[in-house]
Amino acid sequence: MEHIWTIEDWEKNINLNEQGHRTSLRIRFDKDIDSEVRRACKEFVSFLRKEYFFPLRVVIYVKNVKKLIAMDGDKVYGTFWSMNDDYSIEPHIRIAAGDYKDLCNKWGKDSALTAILLTIAHELTHYFQWINALKLTPIGQERQATKYARYILDEYAETREHP
Repeated sequence: MEHIWTIEDWEKNINLNEQGHRTSLRIRFDKDIDSEVRRACKEFVSFLRKEYFFPLRVVIYVKNVKKLIAMDGDKVYGTFWSMNDDYSIEPHIRIAAGDYKDLCNKWGKDSALTAILLTIAHELTHYFQWINALKLTPIGQERQATKYARYILDEYAETREHP
């Protein structure tokens, strides 16, 4: 099976030579995000940029809230937003990291940071599903995103001692 983070089906939808077209992965933080979360996320994004190509710029917003409200009203840890089939509008991801201290107390620092990084990898898998126009059921999308998030985190774990 092809790795959906590396397939290039997106080339049918996006012309990299188009004027004003931006690529790459960016990350932005609420000003009061814990410094350990900030460090871990920056290092993870730096690793992802070296390993993978992001054909259309996607910005990850790390929010200092325990949960986000998704478009359908659900409370979630991460969201991926795009304009369906419109690849001229850059997508973005929001990640809730306001429960970091609670997670540290419950699971320890490494597991708390891993949970946040897993959410980033999960939402980025939705980005690759979208950009490559994969046709999956909603359950299929979630299963694939969960599987790839673990795979990406395992790959990342091989490069360091702690998240």
